[in-house]
Order: sequence, then C-alpha cells, then structure tokens
Amino acid sequence: MKLLLRLLVTAALVLLLSNLLTGVHVASFGTAVIVAVVLGLLNIFIKPILVLLTLPVTFVTLGLFLLVINAIIILLCTKIVGGFEVNSFWTALIFSVILSVLQSITYKILGDDK
Repeated sequence: MKLLLRLLVTAALVLLLSNLLTGVHVASFGTAVIVAVVLGLLNIFIKPILVLLTLPVTFVTLGLFLLVINAIIILLCTKIVGGFEVNSFWTALIFSVILSVLQSITYKILGDDK
C-alpha cells in the first residue's frame, strides 16, 4: 500500500512540476504515473551503477556530482517514456532537485518517510 501511495504522490508531483517549469512537459496523469514507475526502476537498477562508476568524481565534489547523476536519470527517463519531455540538462537538474525536495516534504507530512 505504501508503494502505491509513493507512486501516486510522485506522479502528482511530476504533473505539478510540469505545470510550474517551462521546460518540462507531461502529456497526462497516466504518463506521470508511468514516469514515476520508470524513475523508481531507474533509481533502483541504474543509479547505483552510475554512482559506483563515478565514485572518485563524487568524492572530489563532496557529493555534488550526485545531482548530475539525478539529472542524467531524468534525461534517461525522457528517452524511455513517451509523452514526457525535459528540454535541457539544466531543466532536468532543477526538476530533479525540486522533485526530491517535494517528495521529502510530502512523505514527511504523510508519515511515509524512511
């Protein structure tokens, strides 16, 4: 049940951010749900590999390179999901930071934080 709630919250936040940020476009709520699922899967399977491969750079930048990895995950999601588009790397970076912050706040309010 928690997983379904997290997916719906993420989908709603993706849709909200697509209305607020000019470079992000989501076709519908159904597309936003698919984006939430794909982002979750990419974060589970691809992100750890990227973090491991870029560990020296992440260490030198004191962890700030993880923001770049998050933006790359967002851009990869745009290639996978039709109806979801992010115009540039910088838009993806801003989108990922705002999405992470809003998810943290929402999960804290709902009592679903880890």
